[in-house]
Amino acid sequence: LDAAAQQFAENRPLVPMYIHLIVSAAFPIYTGAHASLSRPSSAAAPAKKTREQTAADGDEDEDAEQTMEGLSPRDAVVFPLTAAAVLTGLYFMIKRFGADPINLILGWYFAVVGVYSVGRLINDTSNFVLGIILPAYFAYKGTLYKVDDQQKKAIAVGSSADALGTPIAPLGLPHAISDILWKVRAFLKQKYTIKVYLRDIVDLNGSLTVVNVGSALLGGIAIAYSTLIAKPWWLTNLQGFAVCYNAMQFMSPTTFTTGSLILGGLFVYDIWAVFFTPLMVTVAKNLDVPIKLVFPRPDEPAQAAGEPPIKSFSMLGLGDIVLPGIMIGLALRFDLYMFYLRKQKRQRICGNASGHGCSEDHVEKATYISAHSNFGDRLWTWRIPASSKPEKLNFSFPKPYFTASMFGYMMGMVATLLIMSVFRHAQPALLYLVPGVLTSLWITGWVRGELKHMWEFSEGVTVEQIEDKCRSKD
Repeated sequence: LDAAAQQFAENRPLVPMYIHLIVSAAFPIYTGAHASLSRPSSAAAPAKKTREQTAADGDEDEDAEQTMEGLSPRDAVVFPLTAAAVLTGLYFMIKRFGADPINLILGWYFAVVGVYSVGRLINDTSNFVLGIILPAYFAYKGTLYKVDDQQKKAIAVGSSADALGTPIAPLGLPHAISDILWKVRAFLKQKYTIKVYLRDIVDLNGSLTVVNVGSALLGGIAIAYSTLIAKPWWLTNLQGFAVCYNAMQFMSPTTFTTGSLILGGLFVYDIWAVFFTPLMVTVAKNLDVPIKLVFPRPDEPAQAAGEPPIKSFSMLGLGDIVLPGIMIGLALRFDLYMFYLRKQKRQRICGNASGHGCSEDHVEKATYISAHSNFGDRLWTWRIPASSKPEKLNFSFPKPYFTASMFGYMMGMVATLLIMSVFRHAQPALLYLVPGVLTSLWITGWVRGELKHMWEFSEGVTVEQIEDKCRSKD
């Protein structure tokens, strides 16, 4: 106990930095996993909206199908070998040419990637904030109102609406101010169609909003400042957050077995690179590019009188966030899949009235409801009873696998920091994160009796999904 108390006293100044590190690692995993949610194969596609319904709903779009890069069991071998080859190459180039030319080349590469990733992170954050400031639903004196952008009115809806009441919510604002607010709302939510066609070279057709354009500009400014002027630690971390956030939405282990194999291979690689070679530590300390998060440590006393205190940083590689993170994201999407799987109903189809020739091959799926939180609408309507609100404002689903894997990740991160503090040596974070995440996932499946579902679950595209997509286009 005395030794433990002494160890805690020595490391107490580092506790705020450790908390900062853990929260910063969990943030892109949590947000990226939830942003990756879309309709699972166990749910039926919602009815396609008419043009009139789309206009009435304003910016309430259906969730777009996520297109993710699926990994295969082969990647369990390819990933560690490729990582080892790249790490070794960077190490010898740093020893031969120094870190400056490599930082310059990689800096410009990450600048190009960073404009998109940082821009998208800013865009999603801006839309989240706008959802709070300009909600589609709000409650006033026990009545639920829906904002109609076309009519510039807030109309009472649901069972709480008074049929004889005014359709306009009594906000009490002067007409001039109200008119300005409606114009600002319309300006921010207006979609502009962009079409670019150049023979067989470019065929682009999409829509943009002012928020999209502004986010791209801010992303470009942030990257330009980081590349050309200075690289403060918080701007490096912003780029790191953006890379992790986007990777969580673009990469999928496809199955739990594939993800477990990949993490197992990288588990061995991380131990080799940190404990048995100087590669990882040397490369991480010399490269000044957004492949890591950095956290300021307490200033150390100057070595000589009159000199400024020595500043130092702790580091966490993005791989220690993304690699366990894509498995945690898979766990959240599996939770959503299981939620709709339990709501499925099997119908017996018979060829004649006598009951002969019956089969149970028809499965009735529950209609998908957007899993994205609509936090702003929920915040403004929390006082209204659930029975008075649209189903999408009440929608939630249990997340046992996501919760368990996040808990395992946090415990693994705490173990990493504890061991590092005791032995005062860099630790391969995956040594603790991989067992924490995988053990929590598979034990949860075993306790819930759903190991068979975990084993069979796949995010690979099936023939049924292709047919559903074709029907939706028709």
